[in-house]
Amino acid sequence: MSQTRYYTVGKVVNTHGLRGEVKVISTTDFPDVRFRKGSELYLFHPSLAEPLKLTVASRRSHKGTELISFHGYPSINDVEKFKGGELKIPEEALLELEEDEYYIHQLVGCQVFTDEGEELGRIVDVLQPGANDVWVVKGKRGEILLPFIDDCIKEVDIAGKRVVCHLMEGLL
Repeated sequence: MSQTRYYTVGKVVNTHGLRGEVKVISTTDFPDVRFRKGSELYLFHPSLAEPLKLTVASRRSHKGTELISFHGYPSINDVEKFKGGELKIPEEALLELEEDEYYIHQLVGCQVFTDEGEELGRIVDVLQPGANDVWVVKGKRGEILLPFIDDCIKEVDIAGKRVVCHLMEGLL
């Protein structure tokens, strides 16, 4: 397989009905783009030696999940084996983001410094609890949770893998 990098947009958790629909928990901020009719996705599953290229035939939202069917897989028997798999897109299919918007994979690994020059550590994860994302930084002081808000995050240099933050009261 090529050196293409893939990014997860959803996880197949079950089948739905008899007509080849799968229930997908979306992990993308762009479900209308990723799961629209005609979109190409790649199924990664432990039972597959290579990713399986799939084309979306239909999509509808249902109780917080996406119900998706694929061209060429018209029956529950065709998609039963997809359960537990991850739906991914290749790197070249990533959308351009607005200024001050970042993909999680771009942030993880960035070195974090305070606006006073102190090194806090590296971003190891991004939590999405609701109102704003929270960046998880691990370093000498242990784990620090930084809210992605203007008062806290002052500078993000993705190319240089460097973030400057202002430590607001109560963050340590």
